[in-house]
Amino acid sequence: MLRRPPFAAALCLALAAAPLSQVLAQTLEWEDELFSLRHRWERVATELAPERREAALASLAEESAGLAESHPQQSRVLVWRGIILASHAREAGGLAGMGSAKEARRLLERAVELDPQGHNGSAWVTLGALYHRAPGWPVAFGDAETADRMFRRALSIRPQGIDVNYYYADFLDDEGRHDEAREHARRALVGQAREARRASDEVLREEARALLERF
Repeated sequence: MLRRPPFAAALCLALAAAPLSQVLAQTLEWEDELFSLRHRWERVATELAPERREAALASLAEESAGLAESHPQQSRVLVWRGIILASHAREAGGLAGMGSAKEARRLLERAVELDPQGHNGSAWVTLGALYHRAPGWPVAFGDAETADRMFRRALSIRPQGIDVNYYYADFLDDEGRHDEAREHARRALVGQAREARRASDEVLREEARALLERF
């Protein structure tokens, strides 16, 4: 039986491992970038003065564009760019935020094609909020029936989520479905905050409390 010389065997192993190491390094790089974006979005959403949020979110949106272009098949990247753009659309308001809202919808719909769970429901609840808040046709794409469907999909994935229940309660309240809104606001109030988004979840818990106090 022929034996491969030790040096040749080691060289073959090194060459075989090289592409894998490159893939791992590239994965770690985009995950680090995504972590940074997510962390800064959390700070903007919960700590920054309201009058400074729009500009800060516009900057994050511009930065996230490059990451999404480099990794168009990574659902998590698309979800987070969608979240950032949806937040910018909300802060900008009106026609000024419409471009961000439309791009957020496109990215989030692509994200759920890649991952039907939508990053543990985050894509679905953000889509629900977008369809809820956007003007209807012919100005934009707002649609209550679609918003309801998006929120229900998010609830099927993460039924105890603070964000899912609060945003659904807000939608139901606007639709005049006050008993249902009250129930989901209560669920948001007792829901468990996510470790990676604890600060923003706690803000939404307080929003749910304020919503309940209005009933």
